[in-house]
Amino acid sequence: MKTYQVVLTKSFVVTVNAETPKEAKRVCEFYTGDIQDISTDVDRQKEKFEIENIDCTVNETFECIEMEII
Repeated sequence: MKTYQVVLTKSFVVTVNAETPKEAKRVCEFYTGDIQDISTDVDRQKEKFEIENIDCTVNETFECIEMEII
């Protein structure tokens, strides 16, 4: 088998409850992982937000390079 390095980008639509649009954007950037909410109960209470849903909308590769194994 060969080894490849693949550049992959993903886009998500996140539904979040927050106090302001700025806070909604910030918590989405900070507390989301690979299609999962990585926040804790303490984070949600302290920052006053709740991520309701995360949907992957785009999953696209841009480059694929064969790696040389030495």
